[in-house]
Amino acid sequence: MDNESNSIVLTYLDLMDRQREQLFSLLEGLSESDIWQKPGEKEWSIGENLDHLRVINSSTLTLFKITWLLLLPIAKVRYDQPYQVDIDNVYKREGFPLNTGWIWSPKYKPGNPTSLEVLQDNLTRTHLDVRNFFVGKDPDYLGHVSLYDPVMGWLNLIRALRVGLYHDDLHREQILEIKQKLGKPD
Repeated sequence: MDNESNSIVLTYLDLMDRQREQLFSLLEGLSESDIWQKPGEKEWSIGENLDHLRVINSSTLTLFKITWLLLLPIAKVRYDQPYQVDIDNVYKREGFPLNTGWIWSPKYKPGNPTSLEVLQDNLTRTHLDVRNFFVGKDPDYLGHVSLYDPVMGWLNLIRALRVGLYHDDLHREQILEIKQKLGKPD
């Protein structure tokens, strides 16, 4: 087991937790109606953004689990070969499609809202599931179990985790923009 790779996995998981806590700290003082107010007709509310994060993290975790089971034998053969653990922020790439969130549509919406506490609990539990999936797995295997995305290319599970963190941060930025539009700056 490569200590540097193990360290980066734990660093990414800790970043996931910090980003989530920072995200919810941005929402302190907002009312439930603020959380569910759409800033524009075709734009998501803060609550929809938060639930989307739960949905996509849960969905990708299922994909990770299936990929892990199917491709672990290949990873065992490639164990001693090098692999990448970092990736640029794909959401900042020129031409990267940012209009695919509808694929992972939130369950909770302004017409079917829930409390901010439920949204936070749900995302926290989903992130804990992600953490539990990664912790204890040999990073040299995680680094050799890869899946292909037509836009991002080949991603091993470590890099895929990092892309997920970039995605969570993208929605933090969007939530900050929504707060500005609603006249609720920090």
